[in-house]
Formats: sequence, structure tokens, C-alpha cells
Amino acid sequence: MSTVTNSRSISVTINGTTYEREVEARKLLIHFIRDDLDQTGSHIGCDTGNCGACSVIVDGSLVKSCMMLAVQADGATIETVEGLADGEELSKLQQAFKDHHALQCGYCTPGMLMSATALLRENPHPSEHEIKKAIQGNICRCTGYWNIFAAVKAASE
Repeated sequence: MSTVTNSRSISVTINGTTYEREVEARKLLIHFIRDDLDQTGSHIGCDTGNCGACSVIVDGSLVKSCMMLAVQADGATIETVEGLADGEELSKLQQAFKDHHALQCGYCTPGMLMSATALLRENPHPSEHEIKKAIQGNICRCTGYWNIFAAVKAASE
């Protein structure tokens, strides 16, 4: 009995480092990032695209990585939460999250940070309505969102 493997070689650049790996055709991008590359900052929440914990930026666009296959990312440039800080120095947005107590358990935080990063790149001075719209695809069960709004607003000023 022979086993047929349906895999493909891909190359992605994540946070400035290029990785070449053989992946199963059905492997989700979030599992590739976490399991194959051991970059565990992005979280797995729902595997259905509802919670936003797995949000990353792929070629400049915000993507829920549980909704994308790793093979679809072949040749892409991907940013994860690990790439936001400059060494030990937090990004302005990360510092604002810290200063405004915009996290509690921290599970949604990577996705919130990536959604807010995508927003601020596109619109450096968003209104409160635009901030709410930008993070509406991210679920937080702890903070009540007010401190998250305040942090994103502070980072935009």
C-alpha cells in the first residue's frame, strides 16, 4: 500500500526572514506559522475566521490566517505580531496598548495589534468609528474594547 502525499514546496518571508519549507496542501497558514516555524505570537482561536486572533498581514493586506492555506502564501511577505517591536523596543501601538491597559488575558491582543497596525498604515489618524470598524473582526472577551479604542487612538496621535 503506497501513501500519496499531497505536499508542495513554498517560500515565504516572515518578519524579514525567508523560509522555504515543504507543506501539506491542506495546511492552514496559522498552523504553518506556529507549528512549522515555531512563531507562536499569532493565536488560534476559532479556525473559522470569526475571532481574529490569528490575524496577520500578508503582502500589505490584513488576513485571518486560519482562512488561508499555507500554499496560497507562497512567495508572500508576511508580518506577524513578533515583527512589530524593534528588538526590545515596543512599537508605538504596542506601547499604547500597554499604557492604556488594552489587554487582560492577552489572547486576542496579537490579532488586535495586527488589525490596528493595518488600519494605522492605511489611515494614520482614524476616527473612533473607523477604529471600531477596523477591529470589528476581532473578538475580545475581557476588555470591553474601550481601552483598545483608546490605545489605537493614542497611537494615531
